[in-house]
Amino acid sequence: MPPEVLCVVGARPNFMKIAPVMRAFARPECPLTARLLHTGQHYDEAMKHAFFEQLAIPEPEVDLEVGPGSHAVQTAEIMLRFEPVLDERPPAAVLVVGDVNSTIACALVAVKKGIPVVHVEAGLRSGDRTMPEEINRILTDQISDRLFTTERSAGENLRREGVNGDKIHFVGNVMIDTLKFNLQRAVPAERTLAPLMGEVDDFGLLTLHRPSNVDDPQVLRGLLETLVELSRELPLVFPVHPRTRQAIERAGLFELLRAGSIHTTAPLGYLEILGLMRRARLVLTDSGGIQEETTALGVPCITLRESTERPITVEEGTNTITGSDPRRIRKAFGEIMESGGKQGRIPDLWDGRAAERIVDHLSHWLQPGS
Repeated sequence: MPPEVLCVVGARPNFMKIAPVMRAFARPECPLTARLLHTGQHYDEAMKHAFFEQLAIPEPEVDLEVGPGSHAVQTAEIMLRFEPVLDERPPAAVLVVGDVNSTIACALVAVKKGIPVVHVEAGLRSGDRTMPEEINRILTDQISDRLFTTERSAGENLRREGVNGDKIHFVGNVMIDTLKFNLQRAVPAERTLAPLMGEVDDFGLLTLHRPSNVDDPQVLRGLLETLVELSRELPLVFPVHPRTRQAIERAGLFELLRAGSIHTTAPLGYLEILGLMRRARLVLTDSGGIQEETTALGVPCITLRESTERPITVEEGTNTITGSDPRRIRKAFGEIMESGGKQGRIPDLWDGRAAERIVDHLSHWLQPGS
């Protein structure tokens, strides 16, 4: 039997990263097999349709159905449910992606059972240890046997933290694999915008979900007041994350949104978001993945965070970091409206073939001579 790699997903950001990896494993020439496990960290039928079906991700062979909970409860529950899966059918390696709770939980169980761990999107650092994702990234990297990086600075971070250089491999960005694969399938922006805004030539895209932005009512109010002000100059489309919707409702801020030209909608599928992103005048976001996608598309991005774990999007791409400071947000917005913003360039190896490089390396590692 060929060696089997158990691939883990748990939340929305993972789905775009795992799709090209599963396609690469499915190539006829690949000497490995792969199974997909969904922890159920984030899961509902709408999300399944919007991501698994749109991205042609195979149906998970295993679904742990963990569901929501605090960080501690969710991580512990994933570990408890994941261990019997490994006992029943031990894989040659466990592959995890990104930085969600599922990533560290499954990596911890695997390494304690002597099963090699592979981390895709390793080495990214924001420097902000108040972010749960930063802790997940650091710990997963320390216990992984193979670390695949999206940018060269990630490798430097890992070496600085004492990771053996032989484990680190710069392969490019699987998020961009997914973007390039789906670009021609993206839902035209006009189709998504018509029910919200009618015919419109110019618009911006807004996404907001980080705890640092939405959990504190005062911070959230300040951000929304600034965004409402900007929307009077450029209409904004705002697919509202469930966490953000709850925070806006708790704080009684939906009336504030109506004061400008912010057009809210339920969460959208990947192909709808991609269609909007490629057509937008600019994007305002606190999402890590969107920072990368806008750089690949050449679309100006304003990141509503104080730091980024993806510095290449600022150094080489179209991204500007403003945090939640109204003056910095207005300044970045004004520069984009006046001159088009940073032009940027596409970083090295963001060519749509990162997943192939990952699977080719694993093939040689797990099946010497292949």
